[in-house]
Amino acid sequence: MPLIEIKTLINADIQTSFDLSRNIDFHTESLEHSNEKAIAGKTSGLIEFGEWVTWEAKHFGIKQQLTSKITKFKSPHYFVDEMVSGAFKSFKHEHIFQSKNNQTLMTDKFQFESPFGIIGKLANVLFLKRYMINLLATRNAFLKKKAEELSDIY
Repeated sequence: MPLIEIKTLINADIQTSFDLSRNIDFHTESLEHSNEKAIAGKTSGLIEFGEWVTWEAKHFGIKQQLTSKITKFKSPHYFVDEMVSGAFKSFKHEHIFQSKNNQTLMTDKFQFESPFGIIGKLANVLFLKRYMINLLATRNAFLKKKAEELSDIY
């Protein structure tokens, strides 16, 4: 099962960074290039423990739906969303936040399993892992920029 870990240092307070990361409206804005939108469950605002959202987006030229649920939650330090249904066989996305000298270290740990056995494993190596790294990095850069704009620290 591939594991992607991305660390992002944000010049903003931990609560702003944490809340942006779980904000459905912000998520939609940050992934506008894939036409990602929330279509069921929690479709706007801050998602909380036990809530779920179904996303619809276009990836690899194919319209897809994916439902994830918040399975762990400790504000403003940690939350986990896990796939309930969708294109992956499974995925778990850990969002970890640490306060460091008036900054926030945001760590994403994204673990996923592709369907289709050996064909899925080959897809991981050839393109899927790289695609997911780019998707997360794009979202994190957008989050960093927005959190720093909102922060009154600097």
